[in-house]
Amino acid sequence: MTLAPVRPLVLAGAVAPLGTRGHVSAIDKKASPGPWRIRALGLEGDAQAEKKHHGGPEKALHHYAFDHYPAWREEIGETPLLRAPGAFGENLSTTGWSEENVCVGDVISFGTALLQVSQGRQPCFKLNLRFGLRDMALRVQKSGRTGWYYRVLEEGAAQDGDALALIERPCPGWPLARLTALLYRDTRERDGLAAMAALPQLAGNWRALGQRRLDSGKVENWSARLYGRLRWD
Repeated sequence: MTLAPVRPLVLAGAVAPLGTRGHVSAIDKKASPGPWRIRALGLEGDAQAEKKHHGGPEKALHHYAFDHYPAWREEIGETPLLRAPGAFGENLSTTGWSEENVCVGDVISFGTALLQVSQGRQPCFKLNLRFGLRDMALRVQKSGRTGWYYRVLEEGAAQDGDALALIERPCPGWPLARLTALLYRDTRERDGLAAMAALPQLAGNWRALGQRRLDSGKVENWSARLYGRLRWD
């Protein structure tokens, strides 16, 4: 499984109202001109509205494959959101990299910054508001087209023309697609969950999630994350 260098489109956003019921979000990302400063908590000039669930050192940058956009247009129809990158709140948009060929723990250079794939995305109800579909978060979860997050190993700067390049792959057996399958489809596959819980490169809260399932024999309730308290009447 190879991963060729790719030049990303870099996006950032500000906190703004989302929907009509008082929610706010910085999910609306727009192309941001370089050069870019990459700090421990993310891209300088980018924002997160709800820092309990968004952002932080294990979710400093969100990467989403522009390759997925045609599939979404097929599934939900034409929408202005899908005409350009940024529909899913991503900071980095590329073609050629996906959940199938990016692995947990991959170390990636971008300019002088060093990033590491820390976890996949757990889609939340704000995607429903973003797309005007009551089940968009669930669709993203079921599809496996979730995108992924990076932690920042070394702060640095990047400029137009710099590529994302794979430097190290400590977990070649852990493409993000495998992780997503364990979380959302093969939810009681004990050997896989045990391996996931012991994976040091994986974000700590995801390791803990795997261990809780092993200990309890139960899968967590996803309703609050996927739907919040939204009403569609």
